[in-house]
Amino acid sequence: MLDTAHLLFPTTFPDISRAQLETLQVNLGYLCNQTCQHCHVNAGPKRTELMQKETIDQLLAYIDTHEISAIDLTGGAPELNPEFRYLVSEARQRGVRVIDRCNLTVLEEEAQEDLAAFLAEQRVEVVASLPCYLKDNVDNQRGKGVFETSIAGLKRLNALGYGQDGSGLLLNLVFNPQGATLPPAQTALEADYKKQLWESYGVRFNQLFTITNMPISRFGSMLLSKGEFKPYMQLLKASYSSCNLATVMCRSLISVDWRGYVYDCDFNQMLGMHLETDSNERPHISDLMDIDLQRLPIRTGEHCYGCTAGQGSSCGGALGE
Repeated sequence: MLDTAHLLFPTTFPDISRAQLETLQVNLGYLCNQTCQHCHVNAGPKRTELMQKETIDQLLAYIDTHEISAIDLTGGAPELNPEFRYLVSEARQRGVRVIDRCNLTVLEEEAQEDLAAFLAEQRVEVVASLPCYLKDNVDNQRGKGVFETSIAGLKRLNALGYGQDGSGLLLNLVFNPQGATLPPAQTALEADYKKQLWESYGVRFNQLFTITNMPISRFGSMLLSKGEFKPYMQLLKASYSSCNLATVMCRSLISVDWRGYVYDCDFNQMLGMHLETDSNERPHISDLMDIDLQRLPIRTGEHCYGCTAGQGSSCGGALGE
């Protein structure tokens, strides 16, 4: 796989610093039942990196001593980590909001038949990947049969109350462009998704999040192989909007990798750009118990233009809508 990291530095991206920490974004490992083209963590069925219970207990200790309002669980498929349910249950007992970045097809995997019911019981917010409402587009991007299995997963969640008015069970979908383009306007695309999924499959959901593809890892390698890396970077930089700087996700979260090391965001994690502290060593979550992160500088690179281009992009969708 071609490495794009050396093309992202030095950077002209503006200096930014941390605001109040609200969210721990936790990568539970790179094991996944899918191998998607746009995946920025190179996840797949053969990956063996998984967060261990000892590290999860360190995360819980951090939550116990800080005002953390949410944990955002990612992978890979985070649900395939054997300690996933332990972490979810412990966080919910502490009153912490839990977000599960779910690829939907994992709900139909063997030995995961009760996963959707567990998520509903724990009142977990599901953020589900569905890069299009058309079968061929999804299968081209994520693999043959993924669309039909994803629809089955959505129906399973709907039957438990997810996405239904008044249930309080949030089901949000995620759109990623298939190629080297920016996402379309989030509000208009959400209306199309809701119409098509309801009329064709009887599926409901709450919100659609549009997320810009980052020019790193698997997607960056694809751009390089097609000669599209430089034009894509030019597009991101030309579409830069300074009004998005105030609400980029890295200002209020930290990203924790499967070993417990800490970064400003999930993308910096994949580039090995650890969070900077006074010691300037790669910090572990257990090293940060007594450190105030507010106002610390955030490490940036050319990839950061992906979060500030156009309507902006974060794990919660567009920043400008």
